[in-house]
Amino acid sequence: MPTTREELQHWLNEPEGAHLEFKEAKHNFHFDKLVEYCVALANEGGGNIILGVTDLRPRRIVGTQAFAEPGRTEAGLYDRLSQRIPVEEVTTADGRVLVVHVPPRLPGTAWEIEGRYLKRAGDELTALTADELRAIFGEVRPDFSAEPCPGATVLDLSAAALAAFRTRWAERTRDDRKVAWTDLETLTNAELLVEGVPTYAALILFGTRAVLGRWLAQAEIVFEYRSSEASGPAADREEFREGFFLCHDALWQKINLRNDRQSYQDGLFRVELPTFDEVSVREVLLNAVAHRDYRQGGSIFVRQFAHRLEVVSPGGLPPGITPDNILDRQSPRNRRLAEALAKCGLIERSGQGMNLMFEQAIRQGKPLPSLAGTSDHEVRLTLDGLVKRPAFVRFMERLGAERLRSYSTYDFLTLDYLHREEPLPDYLKARLPGLIEGGAVESIGHGKGTRYLLSHRLYAALGATGVRTRKKGLDRETNKALLIRHIQDNQATGSKMEELRQVLPAHSRSQIQVLLRELVKQEAVHVHGATRAARWYPGPERSDCNHA
Repeated sequence: MPTTREELQHWLNEPEGAHLEFKEAKHNFHFDKLVEYCVALANEGGGNIILGVTDLRPRRIVGTQAFAEPGRTEAGLYDRLSQRIPVEEVTTADGRVLVVHVPPRLPGTAWEIEGRYLKRAGDELTALTADELRAIFGEVRPDFSAEPCPGATVLDLSAAALAAFRTRWAERTRDDRKVAWTDLETLTNAELLVEGVPTYAALILFGTRAVLGRWLAQAEIVFEYRSSEASGPAADREEFREGFFLCHDALWQKINLRNDRQSYQDGLFRVELPTFDEVSVREVLLNAVAHRDYRQGGSIFVRQFAHRLEVVSPGGLPPGITPDNILDRQSPRNRRLAEALAKCGLIERSGQGMNLMFEQAIRQGKPLPSLAGTSDHEVRLTLDGLVKRPAFVRFMERLGAERLRSYSTYDFLTLDYLHREEPLPDYLKARLPGLIEGGAVESIGHGKGTRYLLSHRLYAALGATGVRTRKKGLDRETNKALLIRHIQDNQATGSKMEELRQVLPAHSRSQIQVLLRELVKQEAVHVHGATRAARWYPGPERSDCNHA
């Protein structure tokens, strides 16, 4: 609802505290500072930042010229924080006022900007303490999957599904005694009963179609195959409303029916890769089942297209999880369900499913899994199945299976960034020494001018050693020869540093200065003047020379 003048006047009379922040900002207000205040206010429960009002009481409206286009400011805030923060313009007789409506953080989450979790401290901003962060991240909602389902009994669960679970659990722990357990013992030992009543986790894993239809109809997975992007009925559709242990193999078989093979040449051999990798598909299904919000009534949708798979599950990402930290942080929404899946080895307790999907995509030369379209009410995870970089696949194979097993997800990501020629984020630079030692990456240059590229073996696999030469750049002596040539051609007027940087545009000023110092020692060039007035001339400096 728009802010009324009466509401604004009421705020002016309120003390500046947990939910209000006043800034005079008569002429301007720095956008970065606004971003930081939004982070701090959200971490304190949300509220309003009001620009165009004096800080001290009694407050009065003085008007503000800051952020002339509130829509652009709102878009900028979303771009920086991935949160919708409405920016409202209120016109009063005393001047223009801006109200920035900051929503509260979600339970178990804290807002941050560039790794800084902020709060307000008087007129300043400061970092949340370690104890405050632990308290926030320790906030948990009740685990729905651990609650008993009133009216359900052990007889409502599939004996076949329970037997499959027992077998997997025995294999996982190398304890054959588990196979002899009864269904009641299995459920008790897996903590899936509360005073003899099955939990919702038990229904999700082992429930029959009848019991899910009665007690938890939303625990279904709807599969659709679409041969094109056109809207309308799916070419194939099936609803799996039964325990996950009854349908997960059938779901994979359904997807695998239309799983094309993509091939590429590797020397004398033709190698094939599936469009949809089984490991990644099973992980994305497990991720949806284990982390969806079962309090919402929607179903999980699995939509298969010719070259991509979309899985949409109700509820946003679990508290504290964002697309940026999803590889590092685990926060299971349904802990009891996740623990049961871990017991039988379907998922790891450390929650590495997303990591596996990323690693498989990189190893197979495919785009990274995408969370585009994810919102507060649903998670949308897309696997792109097209092999777009077969030569990169060949290189990864040449690194060897043993070495690849030792690589972390961030090692794979580092190789992926370098291959795509994208700037390497700071958090991946720590992976470079190990990759260089293992022969997967090479470094060129020294100090701040150091550049990194994939090893010669990759470009040999690509059949593009010339590309590597371009990336590596000309050798040192060739670069010095180019500088000398330019200086000789312009000996009448001398050469300025700006001209020499045009000769070697990939080099920084300091790198060119190092080359020039070497040329001076070799008496190939000399300089007259200093700083911006400096001019470079060919040959050694002579006492009788007279430069204009």
